[in-house]
Amino acid sequence: MTRSLDRLRDFGPAAAFLAVLLQIAAAAVAGDSAKGEVTKHVFEGSRIFPGTIRDYWVYVPAQYDPAKPACLYVNQDGIQYNAPAVFDRLIAEKAMPVTIGVFVMHGRVKAPSPQALDRFNRSYEYDGLGDNYARFLLEELLPEVEKLATADGRPIRLSKDGNDRAIGGSSSGAVCAFTAAWERPDAFRRVFSSIGTYVGLRGANDYPTLVRKYEPKPLRIFLQDGSNDLNIYGGDWWMANQELERALTFAGYEVNHDWGTGGHDHKHADVVFPDAMRWLWKGWPAPIKPGAGSTQLQAILLPGEGWELVGEGYKFTEGPAVNAAGEVYFNDSGAGKSYRIGPDGKPVLFLDSSDGADGQAFGPDGRLISALARTGQVAARDVTGSQPLRVLAEGFPPNDLVVRHDGGVYVTSPAADSREPGKVWYVSPTGEKRAVDTGLKFPNGVTLSPDQSLLYVADTRSHWVYSYRVQPDGGLAHKQKYFHLHAPDNADDAGADGLRTDRNGLLYVATRLGIQVCDQAGRVNAIIPTPNGKVSNLTFGGPGFDVLYAACGDKVYRRKVKAKATNSYEAPFKPAPPRL
Repeated sequence: MTRSLDRLRDFGPAAAFLAVLLQIAAAAVAGDSAKGEVTKHVFEGSRIFPGTIRDYWVYVPAQYDPAKPACLYVNQDGIQYNAPAVFDRLIAEKAMPVTIGVFVMHGRVKAPSPQALDRFNRSYEYDGLGDNYARFLLEELLPEVEKLATADGRPIRLSKDGNDRAIGGSSSGAVCAFTAAWERPDAFRRVFSSIGTYVGLRGANDYPTLVRKYEPKPLRIFLQDGSNDLNIYGGDWWMANQELERALTFAGYEVNHDWGTGGHDHKHADVVFPDAMRWLWKGWPAPIKPGAGSTQLQAILLPGEGWELVGEGYKFTEGPAVNAAGEVYFNDSGAGKSYRIGPDGKPVLFLDSSDGADGQAFGPDGRLISALARTGQVAARDVTGSQPLRVLAEGFPPNDLVVRHDGGVYVTSPAADSREPGKVWYVSPTGEKRAVDTGLKFPNGVTLSPDQSLLYVADTRSHWVYSYRVQPDGGLAHKQKYFHLHAPDNADDAGADGLRTDRNGLLYVATRLGIQVCDQAGRVNAIIPTPNGKVSNLTFGGPGFDVLYAACGDKVYRRKVKAKATNSYEAPFKPAPPRL
């Protein structure tokens, strides 16, 4: 009967309204004993959204037993879709698990007097990208909810498993729900989106592109919209929702939708909400799994191979470098120590004092060439300890470097004074040094193309990686802002750092969003996030140079991949050309 009622909307708005009334009546027929409890509360004192105050409501189903943490549904803009009555019915039918609902309004900063307006935080909180709202829920609001109790004294306990949590909303509230799950799939994995504002208000129009490029996340998404939705200065809602659905399908997500002819209102969502909840919770508690991703990601990543923790507890990891045997060395630049990853895959101390070693790379003679920030030197070290440290160049603050097959070294050097541009230096095989470029805001990661005809330099304080043509004397020509990187909404730049290339000529860039993989034409094809959301540098290691290592702040991770490294200390080779 329920599905027949839900389909009444096909006969027009009046029939749709009748369906809602009949659903409410059906819930009432279930009896008072099955009706959950709804209480209203006020939250203020947020540190993430300072000065805001907001109302929120908590629904606790009659079947809730505090002995078992309940599943969770969070909804923006308060109670919508007659959700408490729908939950009463679906929980009684066992169509969804015992679920506590938290229905929260957007924040507002109260005006100082009746002659002034409140500051309304709705668009700021809901339309913006980034993890602010997810953090607000996880760090501030939900802990407050768990301090509450039901009318009969039962404490509220919520499951912390993202597979047990759903989040939803309409319009900007739908974008907010999607963003919270996108940023924190560990905390929210089921999304209900009604008339979602995936348009150019605060960057949500980027989602269809990001969804296609990112390694897929374990999410299940239900989308609703109508052909008479808004078409205004920010974009076309109807087309944007369809574009997102196509992107999710392309990337292999579990996605469902219900398109209609409605406008920017709740009428259609009120009707489809029960079936959407059935679909979002179907198969629970079986975990939601990510899709396979794009063909570009599938060409790099191995199915079933995720990130593995190598080591942790460092202050700041940098400079992963690999020798000809596939052994990886890295620096804890924050602690002034260096490590080697042993045959058992565990880091062992290599240098108790590394002289502030930052970026580093092996040369064709097997020596480890390091940028020593503390001493302002570029130095070569025999890792067996049989020869003394040899200084190759000094007199400038080195940051990162790459060594050519002939022993020449390119070194990036951010300026000591932020008012001056940084430089790129070249140290010839005979030890002559000269500045070969200047003008970047913050030159950082550096590497060579597989044929060593091009030098790539990351400008950390922009969203660019520069490309140069290498000249016979080691100089650089034809400088170009070439690789166009994605930057997070909460940053002014991509934060590009370490660079590496694979044997297909793809460029791997350590950025704020994770490892962005660019084709030779300068386009980001794929984004591979790291487990802790940080990455400063990377390399390929292992006997086959097919294990991707990532230096991620206080941790180092690795994962086996299909791609194989280009090592600049080896003879250059010409990769296949890109598809243009």
